[in-house]
Amino acid sequence: MIRVRDLWVDLGDFVLRGANLDISAGEYFVILGPTGAGKTVLLESMAGLYPLKRGRIWLGGQEVTGLQPEKRGISIVYQDQMLFPHFKVRDNITFGLKIRKSSPSEVEQTLVWLSELLGIHQLLDRKPDTLSGGEKQKVALARALSVRPRLLLLDEPLSALDPGSREVLQRELRRIHEQYRVTTVHVTHDFEEAIALADRVAVIGDGAIQQIGTPEQIFRKPSSEFVARFAMVRNIFRGEVRGGEGKDALFEFDGTHLVVVTEHRGRCHASLRPEDIIVSHAPFPSSARNSFSGTITGVSDKGSTLLLTVSAPPDFVCLVTRNSFDAMELSVGKQIHITFKASAVNIF
Repeated sequence: MIRVRDLWVDLGDFVLRGANLDISAGEYFVILGPTGAGKTVLLESMAGLYPLKRGRIWLGGQEVTGLQPEKRGISIVYQDQMLFPHFKVRDNITFGLKIRKSSPSEVEQTLVWLSELLGIHQLLDRKPDTLSGGEKQKVALARALSVRPRLLLLDEPLSALDPGSREVLQRELRRIHEQYRVTTVHVTHDFEEAIALADRVAVIGDGAIQQIGTPEQIFRKPSSEFVARFAMVRNIFRGEVRGGEGKDALFEFDGTHLVVVTEHRGRCHASLRPEDIIVSHAPFPSSARNSFSGTITGVSDKGSTLLLTVSAPPDFVCLVTRNSFDAMELSVGKQIHITFKASAVNIF
């Protein structure tokens, strides 16, 4: 559906470098990265809003590199909605159709369809300034879908919403995509949002795509230190993989040995998610091949969960639930045991 090859955009103080993407028809694709990474520049380049220094773009088999934005069959929704304040909701939604001189019957049918799809029929005669943030975003989404785009671009559509509205609209986006199946590219800096919505994810940083994969691959198998840190892996070590036959090996770092499962050998990184570490008072009886005793040197309260820094040494960051923390009477200075599987350690 979408092919991007060797895309370069030079904005003077920022350069998007050599982006390559292949996005399938009907896919919900998320571009994920920190502020200033180049997410919106990549999105708007697909829409034709920036002159390209180099590269080519295809949409549905048609090269659109030099095509004007309005001729690409693309709709875009921004985080601030950009609704027309003097128009009622119904007129905001049907604006694009009227510009295209669609028949009155088509305009009305589309309005009814989108009102039902998004559950906003009760809002049609209201002005944007009377709507909540979530309602405004639904109207902006309806306006974008009204022209039946080949490609829907969403630029941080949930970031301006309160947590409750964000969760509701996130579910709505997933439901609408499952029903309508429009190819969607969604930009966000929120990793949880990407996991909830994406079929696949591209992580972008410092003006370049760092990794592409399913949310599970990005979450569990980051391929670089940048991606691992952005995915909040927290335990990232530099060392050397030695010995073993096949995929069984040892990862050595700072005088510590981890049993790992990998085909890599030599200088590498290892990453280990905090939730993959079992915390116990005594050695934990299991088939897991990595076990250490250590002292809790730090506690970070996250509400329903807590992050423990455990010095073995080295330091490991572990995640426990509030119930486990209280039941085990954990605190700084307490001696505990940590256990994790060889397969939980990602080597890159």
